[in-house]
Amino acid sequence: MPASVQPSHPQIAVSAAVFRDGKVLLTRRARSPAKGFYSLPGGRVEFGESLHRALSREIDEETGLEIEIVGLAGWREVLPAAPGAGHYLIMSFAARWIAREPSLNEELDDYRWVAPDALGSRDDLKLTSGLEEVIRSAHRLIGA
Repeated sequence: MPASVQPSHPQIAVSAAVFRDGKVLLTRRARSPAKGFYSLPGGRVEFGESLHRALSREIDEETGLEIEIVGLAGWREVLPAAPGAGHYLIMSFAARWIAREPSLNEELDDYRWVAPDALGSRDDLKLTSGLEEVIRSAHRLIGA
């Protein structure tokens, strides 16, 4: 959708807290929204696509990883902050890393595997709002 067109309704998006060896994958956004902030990989759900299918597709497109989805960890609503900005309902899932190493697409410019309990002490990471809460919930679902 062109940036100059005001969306007429909220967009549904998915993201994944992907865990591997007790650490969660954080990715840094290379462009808006949230450019320069670390968050969870993910993206928009396409019409007719299930949430799980959208999540697997988005994780593959953005990071190249193969994952196993464990369950819904939480959700977040992002309201438009300025004219033309998007309104998103983001469904965040807990997932386990299955295969492949991260290979980022053009939407992301960095990644880190971070211990969930170290997030609060990492001043070098600008985190999106509500990220720590979603990761804590996902960590409980994983049972790591």
